[in-house]
Amino acid sequence: MICSSCGAQNADGAQNCQFCGTPFTTNQQFNGAQQQYGGAQQQYGAGQPVFVAQPAPNIQKKDVVKLIILSIVTCGIYGIIWFVNLTDDTNLLSQEPSPTSGGTAFLLTLVTCGIYGFYWAYKRGEILDKYAASLGRQGSNNAVLYLVLQIVGLGIVAYVLMQNELNKIADGTF
Repeated sequence: MICSSCGAQNADGAQNCQFCGTPFTTNQQFNGAQQQYGGAQQQYGAGQPVFVAQPAPNIQKKDVVKLIILSIVTCGIYGIIWFVNLTDDTNLLSQEPSPTSGGTAFLLTLVTCGIYGFYWAYKRGEILDKYAASLGRQGSNNAVLYLVLQIVGLGIVAYVLMQNELNKIADGTF
């Protein structure tokens, strides 16, 4: 049985994850017909796996227009909050054991005069691409797109595209 919270392999029939302690629900338990992996559920039928998108835990849909307006009205201060939230939300999808937090990513970007922001944009796209692949979707290389947008000074466009992807994940329509 695979924990939907941390992704760890556990013994079949376990009540709680032996690594993170998350209690298992009956939907998470392997019964020969389905097994849940993070935000995707793989169902077996006719020998081929079919992936059904499900809302990812703790990712909330945000209104992109409001985010842009708040970022402009506050002279970019709300953009920092948006940056931190984008980082934390994509970290939930990455299932890495200790990802860089949003606050740390912002400080690294600030200290390196924006250079870390290029790496950050590429990694966020990579995480979203890997998540799409885990759902069986063949995605484009968003990592390169976000990197190029960040380099040419259109980071806010990259933020909008990332938020749009996260909104789809939150809705379960990704």
